[in-house]
Amino acid sequence: MTHDHDLVLRPTPAQIEAALNPPPGRTGGDLVVETLSGLGATTVFGLPGQHALGMFDALRRSPLRYVGLRVENNAGFAADAYGRITGEAAPLLLSTGPGALLSLAALQEAAAASAPVVAIASQVPAAGLGGGRHGYLHELRDQQASFRDVVKSVHTARTPSQIPSAIAAAWESALTAPHGPVWVEIPQDVLTAETSLPVVTAMDATPEDVAPRPELTAVAAHLLAHAERPVIVAGGGVVRSDASGKLRALAERIDAPVVTTFGGKGAFPWKHPLSLQSWLEDRHTTDFLEDADVLLVVGSGLGELSSNYHTFAPRGRVIQIEADAGKLESNHPALGIHADARLALQAILETVGERTDPTAPERVAAVLGRVRDRIDAQDLDLERRVVAAVREALPARAPSFWDMTILAYWAWSAFDARHPNTMHSAQGAGGLGYAFPSALGAAVADPSRPVLAVSGDGGAMYSLAELATAKQYGLDVTWLIVDDGGYGILRAYMTDAYGEATGTELTRPDFVALAESFGVPAVLTTPDTLATDLAKSLATPGPSVVVLPALLRMFEPTHL
Repeated sequence: MTHDHDLVLRPTPAQIEAALNPPPGRTGGDLVVETLSGLGATTVFGLPGQHALGMFDALRRSPLRYVGLRVENNAGFAADAYGRITGEAAPLLLSTGPGALLSLAALQEAAAASAPVVAIASQVPAAGLGGGRHGYLHELRDQQASFRDVVKSVHTARTPSQIPSAIAAAWESALTAPHGPVWVEIPQDVLTAETSLPVVTAMDATPEDVAPRPELTAVAAHLLAHAERPVIVAGGGVVRSDASGKLRALAERIDAPVVTTFGGKGAFPWKHPLSLQSWLEDRHTTDFLEDADVLLVVGSGLGELSSNYHTFAPRGRVIQIEADAGKLESNHPALGIHADARLALQAILETVGERTDPTAPERVAAVLGRVRDRIDAQDLDLERRVVAAVREALPARAPSFWDMTILAYWAWSAFDARHPNTMHSAQGAGGLGYAFPSALGAAVADPSRPVLAVSGDGGAMYSLAELATAKQYGLDVTWLIVDDGGYGILRAYMTDAYGEATGTELTRPDFVALAESFGVPAVLTTPDTLATDLAKSLATPGPSVVVLPALLRMFEPTHL
């Protein structure tokens, strides 16, 4: 049997001639951009720095589009969003030391959310590698060590000839399920060294499928078909693997209610009769999941948020499909199926018998009714009106990016994402400053529709510099800033826990005037005019800012 990857393509005479006579003036940096182009990249994000100038100079000679942000962390968030929207690996070009380290929080979010980012950083000259203290600018004893616990894999090119292979291996790693960020390091002198190596052409870095074991999916199909009260939990892995259609087909085949995690928003239709929506931080939902005799968990590790802060204790049989082996059965014993969600759901669909349960929609409606009654009793009309206004203003297929702010916490549970891969938040790693730079990356990935970013005033302060990026590239992003004068959720947490908040109150700028100083149109809105103002901004091409002064409250938790 001959496999595709066993075939060696014979070069044409023209290709041989080109390889023997490469163009002059090329460096290691050219090998970087040639390799990225050969792998199919069209866009790179990043920030130049002294050691990385060889890469950035080579961009002039390449067809790659460069999008430069103002802070490395924000460049990482933009690359993360580009990877989520396109499903392609997003190159992120960084310098050594401080520049590299500033990207860490973004790479942690990419790792938590399984976003494919290929970070390529410079290093001190090769003579400085190995831990010796040579006193180079930006020198770290072991730069890789700072990233090894965050990224999927680490790769080093110590000579120009190693650059294509190192980047191709990183590319394959980033796109192997579960997707994630990877790290490549290349010393400064390797990037600037002249090379007579042939121009890099098309590279094959096709990832291997993470396929399920058939005996496990057969058992899963049998359990689901014969269950009395099956329920499905759909996580971010369903979205990342583009498995929403197969999830719906399975749920309808066996009449199983479906709840989506906060990372899996949009994986199942919000208003479907079997949809429990996303009310995971609610004891009524938790009780319903615990009552299932067979619980299918797809693309989720049932972590803190997805388990109602680890209060969830399943009583029935758990089946867990997960591409990240580290998450498999990490919180609950299960029939663990290590596989890409799409492939595993397809395998189950091929063998599962049809199961009919006319009571399932009624039981789903009863749970949602109890959730609604609980929220109704808490005098949260303002918050619900704001969520509804955002949903009304946002076009159905327009992506939205949410920072760690009270409105986002509401959106996790209460916002109808309407379509898969349209709602994204920083809930994976939980860092501030995610929304606006990520929205910029999404606008680069797909300029055909507007993008919404949602931040609090505290989170917005992390990303204000990127207003210049939005203006420079004319990116169609509307930034909603909910201004409550501080870190609102931390204020609430501390007040509840200690009776008084410390370090949460902020002096902030006039956001409208500040945006306008960048040449970005801005408007001050109210809860009553939010839907109209937001819709107008989203319908106007280019960047814009909408500022909503409002003190929002969270609904009462049920896990305490």
